[in-house]
Amino acid sequence: MTAVRSGLVIWDIDGTLIPADLRWLRRAIARTYALAESQVVFPAARVHGYTDESIVVETVVASGISQETAEGKIARFHDELASVMHEGEEELARDQPAYAGGAESIAELDKHGFVQTVLTGNMRYAAETKLRVAGLDSRLRLDLGAYGSDSRDRLELPAVVADRYLEQFGTRLPIAQTVVIGDAPNDIYCARHAGFRIIALTHRMTRRELIEHTPDAILDGLDPSSVVPAVRSLTGATH
Repeated sequence: MTAVRSGLVIWDIDGTLIPADLRWLRRAIARTYALAESQVVFPAARVHGYTDESIVVETVVASGISQETAEGKIARFHDELASVMHEGEEELARDQPAYAGGAESIAELDKHGFVQTVLTGNMRYAAETKLRVAGLDSRLRLDLGAYGSDSRDRLELPAVVADRYLEQFGTRLPIAQTVVIGDAPNDIYCARHAGFRIIALTHRMTRRELIEHTPDAILDGLDPSSVVPAVRSLTGATH
């Protein structure tokens, strides 16, 4: 793809394209901060939709480590997470396969002329590993995406996509033709903050819970016969 013909689709990863699983963060945190995995205590509030670094710091503090130490070892955490992801690829493939319809929806959106990328709280190397292992990376412009390694604040990530879009296409990102597909309230808030449209999936929350956050559309799965029409409707695509 060399030009945007229909619009831009921005995918979340965990809980959207593949099941969410905190084991990788748990292992990396345990190694980084010399904790047993059983000592790693994630915050009581949902961590869905947050960036990895923010989850790590809050988790480490909740696990009894000082804020100063939590922040001071973030660089080491990055190294440990990269090792954990590399060592766990077979486990990742076995336990976190892509949701049914994900690959097909990406392929169909590609056929309809949509450029597709990701916006995720994952570190970039973790995101790329997950997508590659799940077989979802071939039609996604990962160089256009935004990651937890770009900013700890998820609300800053749409601007990262916009900057990369301008650099690569030589034109401003078409806000009105941009749709985020996610599964968590923070995906919705982030999309709204940027002026994007948002489709929410019921992979981890019920329709009733999601309705409270007013996404533009709610889908019960990634069947391309539902995903593609929803995206086309929200972007005003006519071909």
